[in-house]
Order: sequence, then structure tokens, then C-alpha cells
Amino acid sequence: MTESTKQISENDLLRADIYQLLAALLRRQPSEELLQFLHGLEVDSNDDSDMTRAWSAIKLAAQQFIPEQLEDEYFNLFIGVGAGEILPYGSWFMTGSLMDKPLALLRQDLAQLGFERDENVKEPEDHVAALFEVMSVLIVEAPSHQQLAFYRRHLGSWIIRFWDTLSRCDSAAFYAVVAQLGRAFFETEIVEFERLVLSTPVVDTSAVQIQPKANELAS
Repeated sequence: MTESTKQISENDLLRADIYQLLAALLRRQPSEELLQFLHGLEVDSNDDSDMTRAWSAIKLAAQQFIPEQLEDEYFNLFIGVGAGEILPYGSWFMTGSLMDKPLALLRQDLAQLGFERDENVKEPEDHVAALFEVMSVLIVEAPSHQQLAFYRRHLGSWIIRFWDTLSRCDSAAFYAVVAQLGRAFFETEIVEFERLVLSTPVVDTSAVQIQPKANELAS
């Protein structure tokens, strides 16, 4: 299967873009360019949905913080001296341990899907940013059953808890707003995946493979 053989809806393109945006915000502190992008977002002031309020909040936050502030905040939250305030890994949120069975299962699924680990990436594959990057690719390139299966197996049981935990971290200022956006988005994703459950048969994730060269995990 290639991207050219799949018809992509406007909604799915938007979903893939939001996964990539959240991945960029969680992979490292935002650059000046990313803050400028967020600052320039066009938000519908007549829409009072949770997503629109979250977009408005992150647009405002992007005007109030500079990269140097966010470097310190990101370090305190996700890196720290020894460990940050939150461990952004699926295994931790699923089992309370790092490098646990969920990571092994994830690596099996990534191999079946044709994803290759970028040798420059030091974090395990269950880093939340890497999972979001995979979801973005699956939405655009893979059959619907694969994004549904991947979400259920590797994200659905803990991702709302991740956002709630992030929002309560002592160092979270800008990232409390990121958590607001992430939570609002995944509330809409829950509805999206409920729709997919009704319309899409869930099959083995190895049934259709993506070309691996196009899908190296995060640079």
C-alpha cells in the first residue's frame, strides 16, 4: 500500500497534523519558529468547543513564553536531574515500569508495520512523541484498522491520564496548556475511534505493511 492509493479526508489530514504538532511539542522544547506558528493560529471565536478553547489558550501562551523559558520548563518536566517530573513513556503509564512488556510488544508491532528506529534517537520507542508520529503516519498511509488497532494497543488505555498528569506538574506552565490541547484532542479521538469500531473490521496489524524507508521514527 502506498499513500497514492488511499483517499485522505480533510478530517484525517487535520488529525495527522495535530498528532505531528503534539509530537513536536513533546519531543523537545518549542523553537522560535514553532512558537511563531502557534502565535499565528486562526481560531474561530464563535466556536465554544473544548478544542477551540484549547487552540485559543495555546495561541495566547505562545505569545507569552520565549524559547529560553521553555527550555528550562521542558528540562524540569521531562528530563530533570535523574528524572523529570513526568516520564513520557507508554510502559511507565501502563505498568509503572520502564522498558517493560508493553515496549516489547510495541517493537514487534512497529516491525510488522515497517517502521525503523532512527539510530540518532536515544529514547525508547514508547516515548509519547514517537507514538504520536506513528499515529500520524498510520492515519495518512495505512488502512483504518491499523490506526485503530495501534491506538487501542499502545495509547488508548493511558493517554488521557498522561495529559492529566502533565497538567498537574509543578513546573508546567506552557505545558499545562499543551496538556489542555492534548486532552481536548484525544477526547475527539475517542469519538473518532468509536466510529471506526463500528465501521472498520479490526484485523492483524501485520496484514498490510508500510514501506519502512518512508517511516523512520523521529529524527
